[in-house]
Amino acid sequence: MSSILKVNTIQDAGGNSFLSSNGSGTFTPGSAMATGVLANTPAFEAYLGSNQTVSHATLTKVTINTEVLDSSSAYDHSSNYRFTPQTAGKYFVYANLTMYSTSNDTINGAIIAIYKNGSNYKAQDLTPGGSETVREALSTAAIIDFNGSSDYVELFGYLDVDSGTPTIQSGDKYCNFGAYKLIGA
Repeated sequence: MSSILKVNTIQDAGGNSFLSSNGSGTFTPGSAMATGVLANTPAFEAYLGSNQTVSHATLTKVTINTEVLDSSSAYDHSSNYRFTPQTAGKYFVYANLTMYSTSNDTINGAIIAIYKNGSNYKAQDLTPGGSETVREALSTAAIIDFNGSSDYVELFGYLDVDSGTPTIQSGDKYCNFGAYKLIGA
């Protein structure tokens, strides 16, 4: 035997709407649901607005300065270039970098690194073989616990080239950094 419960709105004890239905199968999350436990926020994504030159063979903070999304104003895109969510939990953090030498010369090594609270947390490196590599794209991602008050993440890049100026390529397709809170984790 089955039971059927028919309601148009589900509310908490305070009268805040969690979910409503129009009676035709269309559901609308209420404000309590959209901003509460079932929301993947805080969340942000940003990219490098113009090419950034970096010191040869030195891990350097990437100045990701153009926001695509910042749901809770938790990403500083103008001075520290870091994400500091004020909601505790586990977050999926990801980053992509495309790097090259301005002389189109050989790349000897490249690194992308996500730093948490000033220390390397997750990194990917590349040491190409041969002398044909002049441009490299690297990605990394991690699930990171944040305390909801002071924990933060930043993006760093490293490029070792034979000659020319090591450069991180700008644009949302080539250099981006983002994170979002995981629900149910």
